[in-house]
Amino acid sequence: MPYKEPKIEKLYYTIGEVAEMFQVNTSLIRFWEKEFDIIKPHKNKKGNRLFTPADVENFHLIFHLVKEKGMTLKGAQKKLEENHDDTVNNFEVVSKLKSIREMLLEMKESLESENQEEE
Repeated sequence: MPYKEPKIEKLYYTIGEVAEMFQVNTSLIRFWEKEFDIIKPHKNKKGNRLFTPADVENFHLIFHLVKEKGMTLKGAQKKLEENHDDTVNNFEVVSKLKSIREMLLEMKESLESENQEEE
């Protein structure tokens, strides 16, 4: 059995890393931090924000509600306050469905390229 590198998850992410994950400006990350109570970054002695993986997951949730579903900030805040668990579950289902769709599209492209090679 070949050796597999264990996946190392970081304990903290900088604001730049989080902004890069979502392809947004750092100013939007700071703004969402102020607007949503579920984001609570740690700050080092210099005042730099350090986000936990839980914070990153919450950013995923906020990004999904605001950028993908087109909700207003007030609407997203209200939804997270009233139905946090349902919102998280719905987000997880949507994420899994997207990954399945991507996998199926890759399989389709692979099969199409094999068929073209045979012809």
